[in-house]
Amino acid sequence: MQLYKKRDFGTFISDSFAFFKVHGKNYFKNFILLNGLLLILMVVVIVLGFREFFGVLFGSNMSGESYYFEQYFTDNLGLFIISGILLFILYTALMTINFLFPVFYMKRIAEGAKEIKTDDILSDFKTNRKKVIKAYFGLSFLVMPVATVLFGFSYFLIIILIGIVLILFVAPTLFNIITFLCYDYFNGNRGFFESLSYAIRAQFSYPNGREKSPYWKYWGSTIVMGILFYIVSGVLSAVPMILFMAKLTTASPDGEFEQNPLTGGFGIMIFFLYGISSLLSMFLMNVLYINSGLMYYDNRTDLHQKMELEEIETIGINE
Repeated sequence: MQLYKKRDFGTFISDSFAFFKVHGKNYFKNFILLNGLLLILMVVVIVLGFREFFGVLFGSNMSGESYYFEQYFTDNLGLFIISGILLFILYTALMTINFLFPVFYMKRIAEGAKEIKTDDILSDFKTNRKKVIKAYFGLSFLVMPVATVLFGFSYFLIIILIGIVLILFVAPTLFNIITFLCYDYFNGNRGFFESLSYAIRAQFSYPNGREKSPYWKYWGSTIVMGILFYIVSGVLSAVPMILFMAKLTTASPDGEFEQNPLTGGFGIMIFFLYGISSLLSMFLMNVLYINSGLMYYDNRTDLHQKMELEEIETIGINE
């Protein structure tokens, strides 16, 4: 698949699915091998570290004993802090790898690779380890906090309705800026903040500044893919919620309703199902990452002709 080329709104969507049709098996195989351990650790922390926390919170609210929860929280403050720190480290590390994995994968595809191995991606991470570390801290402590504040402010404005409109524009644009930042930082010689500046400008114009703004096709493609993602992930997360509500409204053999349905084996199962649905959602997010990657390659019109000439030369050599 040729990556460096101009695309329109519909082509972004069709080419995103075409990408997985061609490379999907190899892509997700490498994704699992690279992220597997972190994904498992996250599920373990969520299930074991926070199951009891939510169980006590829910149980105390059901029985009206809020003081019991406060006492439990005080007695186990150290556990909550350690679990919170561990979860933050795991989540931000996984977030960074999730952002960068499609960057390195598509970069190799753009360079003409046919079959990509996990060692190839690991080699890219090692070769660019200084940039990876800078990207981790830049994303975790600068870009994502600012994006969260902007999104949160837009969400807050829902109370006066204008927030609904703002979210429809802010969320896709922020997502594209973050992914463009990652793609550009590792596909060129720009520094982190230079790539961030480019990522913002690229949403509204091409490098030559003479072509029509690509904003609407970028925004529209991300909106469509985002809606598809939330529908599927919503269905996945609804399964444990339905089971939880069913358990909550089911009377025990003695005719009384459960005071805390999150205890015991059922609680473990609910959190395990939530963990699985979260993992599947992470897999689905890759469709959005690839879609945004195609936008980045669309925007790099300064490299289109160069790549086309190199491809023609390669064909000539092969013949």
